Formats: sequence, C-alpha cells, structure tokens
Amino acid sequence: MVSCHDTIVVLDFGSQYTQLIARRIRESHVHSVVLPSSASLETIQANRPKGIILSGGPASVTSVGRPEWSKAIMKEGLPILGICYGMQLMAQSMGGRVGRAKRREFGRAELLVQDGSDLFRGLARKSPFSVWMSHGDRIEKMPPGFKPIARTSNSPIAAMKSVNGRNRLYGLQFHPEVAHTTYGARILKNFVRHICGARPTWTMGSFLHDSIDRIRRQVGGEKVFCALSGGVDSTVAAAMTHRAIGKQLTCVFIDNGVMRKHEVKQLKQAFRSFHFNCRMVDASGQFLRALGRTTDPEKKRRIIGRQFIRAFDREALKIGNVRYLVQGTLYPDVIESVSHKGPSVTIKSHHNVGGLPARMKLRLIEPLRELFKDEVRVLGKELGLPDDVVHRHPFPGPGLAIRILGVVTPARADMLREADAVFIDELKAQGLYRKTWQAFAVLLPVRTVGVMGDQRTYEHVIGLRAVTSVDGMTADWAPLPQPFLAHVANRIINEVQGVNRVVYDISSKPPSTIEWE
Repeated sequence: MVSCHDTIVVLDFGSQYTQLIARRIRESHVHSVVLPSSASLETIQANRPKGIILSGGPASVTSVGRPEWSKAIMKEGLPILGICYGMQLMAQSMGGRVGRAKRREFGRAELLVQDGSDLFRGLARKSPFSVWMSHGDRIEKMPPGFKPIARTSNSPIAAMKSVNGRNRLYGLQFHPEVAHTTYGARILKNFVRHICGARPTWTMGSFLHDSIDRIRRQVGGEKVFCALSGGVDSTVAAAMTHRAIGKQLTCVFIDNGVMRKHEVKQLKQAFRSFHFNCRMVDASGQFLRALGRTTDPEKKRRIIGRQFIRAFDREALKIGNVRYLVQGTLYPDVIESVSHKGPSVTIKSHHNVGGLPARMKLRLIEPLRELFKDEVRVLGKELGLPDDVVHRHPFPGPGLAIRILGVVTPARADMLREADAVFIDELKAQGLYRKTWQAFAVLLPVRTVGVMGDQRTYEHVIGLRAVTSVDGMTADWAPLPQPFLAHVANRIINEVQGVNRVVYDISSKPPSTIEWE
C-alpha cells in the first residue's frame, strides 16, 4: 500500500544504523520506508518517493560481492543523498574514483563546512562541529559535475554535491543519523524538507490511525491472540490492536518461570485496568524443563521462543478458530536478529523473531515492527496508557534466563530475582529509574572468596548494569552515584543469600551489547 504521506526511501546497504536514518526522517514528521539495496526500480517507484537515501554498509565499493543495487535510480531526477558507503557508491557509479584511505577514520572528527547553501543550511557559522566517521575507503577523485562542500583534516571530500542543475545529488562521508554527529538531524532535515520538499505530515497520531486501519483490513472478523508480556512494547501493541478490533482480541500472558520478583501479580492487576480480555497461564515448569542444563545463550533464546509458540498454540486451541498472533516486536529486535531488509550482520537472535518455527500455526501481526523504543513510548501516550507502563524499562522476552549466565535453575532464578528487586527498588526510591534507559542485575557463572562473620565464604557474584540510550541501538553506561552503588551493593550482599560480591558494568554499546547474553 502506498502511503498517503510524502515518502523518503532509504536503501539499506547493510549498515547497522540504516533504520536510524529512517527514524531521524520521521522525527522531521516525514514518512520513510527502508528497502533492501537490491530493490528494483519498479519497487522504489511504487513508493512514490520524494527523495532517496543510500545507507552506509560494511562492504567496500571496490570489492567483489558488494551489495546489488539499481543504478537506474541515478537517472530518475530525484534528490539522492549517499551516506558513507552510499556516497562512495554514488561517486564510483558516476565516474569518480574510490580507493583505500591512507589512514582509516573511525570516531569523531571536526567538520569544516565550505558551502552552507542547502544541505548545510544554517550550519556554516557553526562549523567546525563534530561528526561521526566510520570508513576505510575514501573518494580520491570526485565524479564530473561535483564539488566538495565540507572537509575534515583526514577527508578533503567529507561531503560533496552535484553542480548540475537537474541532478540534486549529495554525499556525506560521515554518519548524520547517529547522535555523535552534532547537527546530524538538522542535516537530514535540510535534505528531506528543503531539498526534497517533503511535507511534514507523518506523526505518531497518523501512524496510529494508519496502523489501526491496516490491522482491521488484515484481520477482518477473525479471532486474534496477543502475546502480552507486560512490557511497554507488547502492551502498546495490545492496546492498538484492541482499539482496532475490540472483543476479537484475547491477550495471553505466559509465566515462563524466569520473570522478575512479584511481576506476575503486578501485571495481573495492571491488565485488569486496561479492559483487555486477558488469560494468565502458568507454564513455568514447562519452560524450566525445556531449558534443562543449557548454557549457550543462543540456544536458550531459541528454546524459549519455541516454548512460547507451543504455549500460544495450546491456548489458541482452547479458544478455537484463532488465526493471528500479535507481538510487540521492535526494529532493534529485527535488525539484531536477521538480515530481513539488507545485508546487515546478525548480532543475536531474539525470541520473537529468531526462535519462531517455520510452520507456526498462527499468523503474525507485528504493528510496532518498524518503530524504536522511544517512538513506542510516544505511541503509548497517544493511546492513553499510564506513565508507569509507558516508561517501564525494557525486559527481554527470554527473561532472567539470559541474565543467569550458565544453567538456569529455580534456586539461581530466585537469587537473581532478589538482587534485581533491590537494585530496581533503590533506583525508583532515589529518583534514578527514569534517568536510566534500562537497568538490571546479572548472575555470573563464577564464585569468589569472601569473609562474612569471620568465616570464609565462596559464593556468587552479581553484576549490575544500567545504561542511558534513546533507541537501544547504541547505549552508554549510566554514571550512577558512587554512594548509591555502594548502598545497593551492601543491601544485596546482606539480604540475598549466596552472594558475597557485586560488580558494576561500565561497558558501552558498541562494542558491548546491553544484555550480557
């Protein structure tokens, strides 16, 4: 279906940040669509784009096996912006020369704007400013009809544009989509709004309206299940679907035995206030037996994914004639699990995208699949959900199973529940919960020597993790106050039997992930 909004097409050449480009465009209230780099000219034209963006990617334009793409788009007369790999591809395809850089450039660089007339509109006086580089190739010779419009100390052609009146072609060697580029959102807005002339009509309200209409058309009069975990993603997906089809929806909460302390009781109370038809199913024994002695995190995720589907299939049979399953899958889940739109690299599989059997009986409805966490929170407010639900920290579908490093047992799960509850309760009590994007405890698969009551101990280690982020694609460790951490560690060691040491994780994403497994 063609959107009724002006659209920017983003061609994905494999960058882990491709969807961030689309997200920044949406922040300018312009609709965006991500297509694989191999999309045909007809597919691209079907979206009636006002402009096209070529993403970055891990390949080199000089290497064999680089992603396929339709060069014909360069002759369509549309504004095109190439980012990093996309810029190099544009240069090479139009007669320029790309080669290996003498010095690779990764991280921050200072950009000096040379032409502030359009792409850098309003930014010439602010330069030099920080941009984020990530490239090993560089443009050695621009194509005919192009000129440089910005540079860094290492990249004399850090940005370029065509000077041909008909061709509105631009290239950026840096990544404007990431938060590390100071005026990145402004640069993309200049391209989308001023160069492409796209109208700012796409809002979360319009997304909600379009999604409700799409769900109604897809479902018709069929019965629908929603996999409800209590997190903001599944709750927003349920609320949206309920608004679309009402009593046709039955929500199902599966207790997998690896939930947080008191979570099942709290969620049962919360669900009553949403007026959903919700079934609470205790399948904890089934999940724990299936996990057995498994220690590999990918196997844990797949086991839990399969058990969820089996549990939902059983519940669907009890209701009868259920055809659809609603999940709160987000784009970060998808991009880290499978290369579904472009040649992006798999980081880890998620239970709701990587653990599904090929012949699952229920058809999937994933209304949030193209959204990031912060967008889902805005959508939750649009739906009228309470703040304590909208701002709840993310909790993984596999639950504590991937926060218990090693074998998952009831005793180890109880130990982690108690430690995690102390950490979260103290964050809320000290007004720090809303200042972090995600926080949790991890049970490590090691024991250490300690001393308690003049006695030698050899017990478990709890790791604490808290991060700040916008969308989960990148994250920084949260600099929680030292006295706070000392207080939490003291409480955990004194109150949680079997723990004699607490450590704090100060790794950022990348290179680490937010979860440990």
